[in-house]
Amino acid sequence: MNSRHTGKIWDIFCTVIDNHGDLGVCWRLACQLAQLGQSVRLWVDDASALAWMAADHGQASFSPVAVLPWDKASDQALLESLPYADVWVEAFGCTLPEAFVAHAAATRQQQPAWINLEYLSAEEWVPRMHRLPSPVMSGPAKGWTKTFFYPGFTPDTGGLLREADLLTRQQGFDRVAWRQQHAPNLAPGGLLISLFCYEPAALPQLLAQMVGTPHHLLVTPGRPMAAVQQALKEMAVHPNWSALPYTDQNGFDEMLWSCDLNFVRGEDSLVRALWAGQAFIWHIYPQDDKAHHAKLGALLDWLQAPECLRRAHRVWNGSESKNRMTIDQTDLAEWQRCVKDAQQRLSHQTDLASQLALHVGEKT
Repeated sequence: MNSRHTGKIWDIFCTVIDNHGDLGVCWRLACQLAQLGQSVRLWVDDASALAWMAADHGQASFSPVAVLPWDKASDQALLESLPYADVWVEAFGCTLPEAFVAHAAATRQQQPAWINLEYLSAEEWVPRMHRLPSPVMSGPAKGWTKTFFYPGFTPDTGGLLREADLLTRQQGFDRVAWRQQHAPNLAPGGLLISLFCYEPAALPQLLAQMVGTPHHLLVTPGRPMAAVQQALKEMAVHPNWSALPYTDQNGFDEMLWSCDLNFVRGEDSLVRALWAGQAFIWHIYPQDDKAHHAKLGALLDWLQAPECLRRAHRVWNGSESKNRMTIDQTDLAEWQRCVKDAQQRLSHQTDLASQLALHVGEKT
């Protein structure tokens, strides 16, 4: 750890579930806390994606972020060699290794600020649950207390991740140059569209609609690429499209800034699409009990989305089959105005990392 930083020591725990989305959020949080003068240890069960996701990983400016293997959190010798953390963060409902908790409970006099960092939602119950205490009723830390911390879209929640220089960096970005580099054959009047999704049933409709148009589709690697390749097998004529390589988080932001429409998925890319200020359609992570439909509806309500944008989301997320996936440029202008208004509202709120640091300062 870098002795220049006099802030708290944080242990953030992350398990990789959804194609590194959870790791993406945790890495952003760790780096933003480091920029606030905190020292962070990120414990993760699969850090391999940081090789391409984290442009700053390993650079001296981010030395306060130490990435440690999850299983080492049960290594007694290592735990004894590390200074106690002031803060524990359980990201997205993960459970801390029992040996890690037992070591702390047996050797330290005061519990750390223990935070259960929850998933992002715009549902109305989130402000009521934010910052509620949760007593630990069993195990080696019995008698200690956790705190629920909910990211959110309103001032009575924990806010969203946002780097201090994000909007300045965005304003100085050369959008024209990026588009010329990544879609040099984009025809006049054509839309540049990015695709980051799971396997939406409406994907073939989107691809078919683009055939014969000047629009160009940029497909991200992994599941989106596999889904597109599968859909193209059934098409005699293909739309204009090209494949993107894996990119770091800054590069992903630049893609969102450059495109006229962004298809995004999960939590991290949803937040980045909001900050990008461009029209977007969100592919929410599907749940077997269909609870994701209510969560999607809550976001669209907060967004004050027009009916055409709500309909596009319902079709893309499989909750409406009577309509088809269509991209209308008149609708697109309305979608962008909606996102710009939301971005403006969010810009006046305190970011998640700062709120966490303030909360911990009150508790320790």
